[in-house]
Amino acid sequence: MLDTPLNQPIDTSLPFASLEAALAQPSRFASLPPAFYTKLRPTPLPEPHLIAANPLLLADLGLSPMDATRTEFIDLFVGNRVLSGAEPLAAIYAGHQFGVFVQQLGDGRAISLGDAPSTHGPLELQLKGAGPTPYSRRADGRAVLRSSIREYLCSEAMHGLGIPTTRALALIGADQPVIRETVESAAVVTRVAPSFVRFGSFELFYHRRQYDEVKRLADFVIAQFFPQCAGFSDQYERWFAEVIRRTARLMAQWQSVGFCHGVMNTDNMSILGLTLDYGPFGFMEAFDPSHICNHTDEGGRYAYNMQPRIGLWNLYALGQALVPLIEAETLETLLQAYQPIAEEAHDSLFLGKLGLVTEQVDDEDFLQATFAFMAAQRIDFTLFFRNLSRVRKGDASGDAAIRDLILDRAAADAWLATYRTRLAAETRDDATRAAAMNAVNPKYVLRNYLAETAISQARGDQGPADFSEIERLRVLLANPFDEQPEMERYAAPPPEWANGLEVSCSS
Repeated sequence: MLDTPLNQPIDTSLPFASLEAALAQPSRFASLPPAFYTKLRPTPLPEPHLIAANPLLLADLGLSPMDATRTEFIDLFVGNRVLSGAEPLAAIYAGHQFGVFVQQLGDGRAISLGDAPSTHGPLELQLKGAGPTPYSRRADGRAVLRSSIREYLCSEAMHGLGIPTTRALALIGADQPVIRETVESAAVVTRVAPSFVRFGSFELFYHRRQYDEVKRLADFVIAQFFPQCAGFSDQYERWFAEVIRRTARLMAQWQSVGFCHGVMNTDNMSILGLTLDYGPFGFMEAFDPSHICNHTDEGGRYAYNMQPRIGLWNLYALGQALVPLIEAETLETLLQAYQPIAEEAHDSLFLGKLGLVTEQVDDEDFLQATFAFMAAQRIDFTLFFRNLSRVRKGDASGDAAIRDLILDRAAADAWLATYRTRLAAETRDDATRAAAMNAVNPKYVLRNYLAETAISQARGDQGPADFSEIERLRVLLANPFDEQPEMERYAAPPPEWANGLEVSCSS
């Protein structure tokens, strides 16, 4: 239903005023010319029902959990109606997908409703799964319950971890069938961010030789989201340097929690340095530097240890698109800053995870030896770093928390002895160091089996559909560093039945 007219009369028979007052705000992206998007309405879904709504984001938008139960809210965020004066649109962009340039992509199943004021500034509201757009490439434009639950939970989990990310406001389902590998039910997730502009948004116009549009988009992004760069004669250089810095740091932050994105195509890279587009993601469990979370990625292009390198590769692709604005030699100079930033951020984060704050000349060697030890023993990434806070400088009384994770006790004891020697150079007492370590080493992450359990219950695989586990996980993952004793079971390694779980680009 791509030709649904935007001037279709708005149904005013329902008490919609409070939602309009809270959410109505002109779309900043719609201020760009029509070359950047197509305006269209979402395709309605019959008989939608609320699955989950995020009370933290609702509050930021001036709404209450009760507002989310209203028919008007559900109809709005499933795409069955549009706010008065809104200009819903699907953005166009291109991108390198697994290293191959695709000349035109775009929001194939996402439609932006416009902006909403929040306590943190304007947020773009986007429906993922809202029906076909001109960029759907013959697809149905829908999302399924399975993938929508994963995005809803993981975007909020990343926010809880303090990692820049898009966020999720609401999750709404319907019984309409959607065909993927099997027949599944439809769902729409409302995701929010200051902007969804991507590296590929610039690539599209560069490769079309529409250099005025490249400049117009850059000017828009700088004015709206990088005002500290605006007004200088070298504003484009300053802006690109900041994009490089944010991207480099984001790669280090992903690695510091064992997160694998799975599809780091340039059309999935945020110009704001946000984690964008949750598909076949995964939090690594048994440590393996070459871990591949996406079984579609047969060559391992987006493996855990490849993410920093691919971040730089993607920045080169973006830099190429910015040649009309920045001289090639300057772009190369700016890009050379990426590696030092990424390495400094990586080492700083991991030394902090190890509880090490005094700088020692052999710290890099110790880090590499630690990673080699973890890989050889296939230690659970999250549990290893969390339990390290129990190790004491002066004696072995806290070693059991680490030794119990490792079959080769002799190897464990050897590493622990080296670690204790390194701790001897630290000036903080054990309690102070442990508190600092527990503030950066999460106890809870969204392990695949936890997401799968919530999905199975929501589908009603073993009985009536039950959405309560989604909310339970959202609450848990909003505070991943807290002990939460009543939730201890959620910190456990995966059970045997979860060993065969796989995610792919259809996830």
